[in-house]
Amino acid sequence: MSTGSTGSTGSTGSTGSTGSTGSASDVVVAVVQTAPGDDPERNLRTITDLAEEAARRGARVAVFPEYSSYFSAELGPSYLEAAESTDGPFVSHLTGLADRLGLVLVAGLVAVSPDPARFENLLVAVAPDRGVVATYSKQHLYDAFGGQESRWIVPGPLAVAATFEVGGLVFGLQTCYDLRFPEVTRTLVDAGADVVLMPAEWVRGPLKQHHWTTLLTARALENTVYVAAADHAPPVGVGCSTIVDPTGVALASVGDEVDVMALGRVSADRIAAVRRTNPSLALRRYDVVPRRRDDVPPAGSGSDRE
Repeated sequence: MSTGSTGSTGSTGSTGSTGSTGSASDVVVAVVQTAPGDDPERNLRTITDLAEEAARRGARVAVFPEYSSYFSAELGPSYLEAAESTDGPFVSHLTGLADRLGLVLVAGLVAVSPDPARFENLLVAVAPDRGVVATYSKQHLYDAFGGQESRWIVPGPLAVAATFEVGGLVFGLQTCYDLRFPEVTRTLVDAGADVVLMPAEWVRGPLKQHHWTTLLTARALENTVYVAAADHAPPVGVGCSTIVDPTGVALASVGDEVDVMALGRVSADRIAAVRRTNPSLALRRYDVVPRRRDDVPPAGSGSDRE
């Protein structure tokens, strides 16, 4: 299986090369590292340019960061003003782009919620000629280290895992701070996910890059799946968007650049080979179940967001 390289190419400085080998069932995935801002139209132009490049380079799935539709450094009323429905201009644009390019697009949407005082942190997956094939609402809100996302965001339900299929592989969705909870990834894997897609806004701070790369590697390794993560570029995020294979090896990654991508080839055959050697999922003796509401401790107070 060919993997992404880290040499820089093209006017946007994107990285990675998928090579020409691989079976017919392999899927090329691009993780795209951008710096979304508070101008939704500009955000869409950036997505369009980079999606076009990903398609030219052979990707069938392109993953963009959390908050791709709108981002401001401070959570607050501006997010409520920017919130859209899944049939609003952001998703409508993605739908047309997916149809035109033959490319599945995954991106973070600031979405309206039933609570007028809070919004939904939503991931949308849009496929060519199929429209929205999956949505995922962030389950674990960052009420820690001085931050309190639950003040402005509605947590997602602990419901059916958000998955969709491309080329015979099952892709699952989770968001940023969910990475710190291994049960989220395991729930996706129990639902059949072969590739976990992880849009994020992983805020910089002491040891944050170390946490990011360590946890991405752990989620791939302990579940024998691929993990493809797209973060905000510095100075907001740590960057380091990456694709990790089922043995915990990074196939392709970028550093701290903006408007770049890493591409890697994901393979059902590779997953099967790894699991023949290490059948840890088949050997486990525990299931994952949600905690009862009265078991969940009150939200802490604390500053960073993830």
